[in-house]
Amino acid sequence: MNGLISLVGVAVVLIILRDVFHTLWHPTRHGGLSRIVMTALWRLSSRASPHWRATGVAGPLGVAGVVAMWTCGVALGWAVVYWPHMPEGFVFSSALEPTQHSRPVDALYVSPVTVATLGLGDIAPAEGWLRIVAPLEALVGFALLTATVSWVLGIFPALARRRTLALRICHLRRAGLTDEQLDSEAGAPVLDALAAEIAGVSVDFAQYPESYYFHDGTGDTSLALSIGHAAALAERTRLAQHPGARIASLVLAAALDDFATVLDERFLHTGKPRPEILDAYARDHGAAPPDSHAAR
Repeated sequence: MNGLISLVGVAVVLIILRDVFHTLWHPTRHGGLSRIVMTALWRLSSRASPHWRATGVAGPLGVAGVVAMWTCGVALGWAVVYWPHMPEGFVFSSALEPTQHSRPVDALYVSPVTVATLGLGDIAPAEGWLRIVAPLEALVGFALLTATVSWVLGIFPALARRRTLALRICHLRRAGLTDEQLDSEAGAPVLDALAAEIAGVSVDFAQYPESYYFHDGTGDTSLALSIGHAAALAERTRLAQHPGARIASLVLAAALDDFATVLDERFLHTGKPRPEILDAYARDHGAAPPDSHAAR
């Protein structure tokens, strides 16, 4: 029976580690548990208060919730492993009576102390296999801390690239470029650079899907509200006479198609063409852009 309980704890730890692996180290996957947490907070923010989503709370809270879930899950799993073997599998300091410290709460005390690498020493493993398992838990805790920091440091540059792209699109919109200016040797590099930036953001959404749940506000840095203008540019230059501008327009359209595909497959699940996907993206982040229908 004790072995079965310990196996339950091992299963909990493995489930958490699998989620960590798919969220942090698998570039095309999103952990199941972390996805549930992030999506639930994002949906809750849209129902609770528009101001809550507008302030961008859902994304940071979601990341914090995922990290807390991982940490608590690992600590709980190892506590279940330890509990059936207390007190005989552990040594206690002279100030503690072993028979009084064999409850689940004591295992819950030992596990977080170990995963946090505190090493207080008042309760320590004595059995041979426990003396191997406990340092392994500390190693997992240290790796989890390091991986979490790297994860956060990867998300925020992705957000910066997304907001930079949105601002770039707004600059093009405010510049009021005519069809003749776009259909020229000078217009081709503008479209090509825009396509490259959209492709980069598509990769960010695939590799850091958690960044989707960070709101960009409703200003010029909101990609959801400005991406429709990029689609309009691709449509306006689709029949360009200048060879370079026409090629750049085709590349921009392909980048927009890939961008919409990533959004729909990973977040929106509409199964509709690109214009409807971009509109759904805008609505999911606050409001439909005023020029969203220009690309149709």
